[in-house]
Amino acid sequence: MESSADRYDLVLIGSYTRDTIVTAAGTRVADGGGFNYGAHAAVLLPLKVAAVTRLSREDSGVVEGLRRLGVSVFATFTPASTHLRLVYPSADLDERVISVTRSAGSFTPAEVRPLRARAFLVNASMRGEVGLEVLDVLAGKGALLGLDAQGFVRVRNPEGKLVYQEWPDKQAVLSRVSVLKADSVEAEMLTGEKDLRAAARTLASWGPRELVLTHKHGLLVFAEGCFHEAPFLPERLAGRSGRGDTCFAAYVARRLDASVGEAARWAAAVTTLKLEAEGPVSRTRAEVEELIARKYPGPTAG
Repeated sequence: MESSADRYDLVLIGSYTRDTIVTAAGTRVADGGGFNYGAHAAVLLPLKVAAVTRLSREDSGVVEGLRRLGVSVFATFTPASTHLRLVYPSADLDERVISVTRSAGSFTPAEVRPLRARAFLVNASMRGEVGLEVLDVLAGKGALLGLDAQGFVRVRNPEGKLVYQEWPDKQAVLSRVSVLKADSVEAEMLTGEKDLRAAARTLASWGPRELVLTHKHGLLVFAEGCFHEAPFLPERLAGRSGRGDTCFAAYVARRLDASVGEAARWAAAVTTLKLEAEGPVSRTRAEVEELIARKYPGPTAG
């Protein structure tokens, strides 16, 4: 039984989302949420992992599923889960329109204050889910704090669509952050830089000591003054949703006990396997290690 008195290696924070995914192949409903994709990636390593989430009781099956994997889950049950509708209008799976039809609301400091960990990873879906008061509590714990930019630059407009908007308090937030993740669109929106390396340098100047920038072909990490790159190499592309969530959690989890380059390669390999099938990654650590030995043999710094 999980206990907030325990000390964890990694705690993931984010609302569960019930995702309706619409593609040319049809429509399906899936269990989503960055914490969910991320927890599946983190447990591939021998770490003590916990998740803090908000959801309706009718969706509590995802909680039980994570507990069966060994994840301690601290759930706040709300009148409704967050519901997202993800429409992919073309074969380009980086082109998508996301709408929000219901929300599980905002996290409170009380939901995270009792927890102790080596690292906390905030993986919100949109602005307002995790506020400054929660980040202040997490930053005061002296642990590594990771944050996904999507939860702060994506805003629900009057029509219910998630759109990108300027992040007014970005520097106040990023001064508290150890590792920031953004995709190529978010990085350009925040910095005005189309070049990912230039964007990474600008983002780093606002506080984070490590940057994880994802794009359709792989990830770029900027840390300790060096860039590290690793590609995604799926044999087939079947599971786009959750790509960035998986990559970021895999990187942070591996980074706790490994170098930047090793963490980048591990994250790329885990994400590659996730992209080959719908849903969270469901492969083994041995499969990840075999893929790294076969396709990611050397250093990536440059």
